[in-house]
Amino acid sequence: MKRNKLKSFVIPSFVSIVAIVALLTASLLPSKSSLKETDEPHTYVSESVLSNDTAVLKTDTKVINPYIDSSVTVGKSYYDFQASAEQQENSIIFHDDTYMQNSGVDFVSQNVFDVVAILNGEVTNVKEDETLGKIVEIKHDNDYIAIYQSLSEISVKKGDTITQGQVLGKSGTNELDKEIGNHLHFELYLNGQAVDPTLYLNKELNTKTN
Repeated sequence: MKRNKLKSFVIPSFVSIVAIVALLTASLLPSKSSLKETDEPHTYVSESVLSNDTAVLKTDTKVINPYIDSSVTVGKSYYDFQASAEQQENSIIFHDDTYMQNSGVDFVSQNVFDVVAILNGEVTNVKEDETLGKIVEIKHDNDYIAIYQSLSEISVKKGDTITQGQVLGKSGTNELDKEIGNHLHFELYLNGQAVDPTLYLNKELNTKTN
């Protein structure tokens, strides 16, 4: 039987056609990498956004009043050297034929009221004085030292850890300011210096209004 041989120029052409068809077929088929990306779910939101953790907002601690009774008012102010003559006159204490400058504020009310801590702190002293009455001294946060004076009752003792708003005792009277009746004599010290308490009460720690 006679075999027909392909001419020499036909063979290269045939090989070229087969190669082109193979390349076209490969390009049309999806690659493994593309299939993998399609099969896997996409994540558009990070896990941290969907976390159940609750965000904590920064809060600023404020110094509160040493009382909660709304009937309490200022009976005698802190003596300010830069205040008007009228204000200074209201800040003078007269006792035993002696005029003294008030180093704190006297909070008054017709009714006996609870005296509370202006901040967290530690009781550094508790005592009773014949002239000043019962006294509680507390070292509060941020180097505030407060003296709660002229108390009729005391509910804490030296060394106690105190929380803001905790009842320390009750208002009363003393011999030094007995003319103003039931009251709390309150003194505030910052960095060892007596300051006007009204400039710091209801303000953020270590801030005041002028």
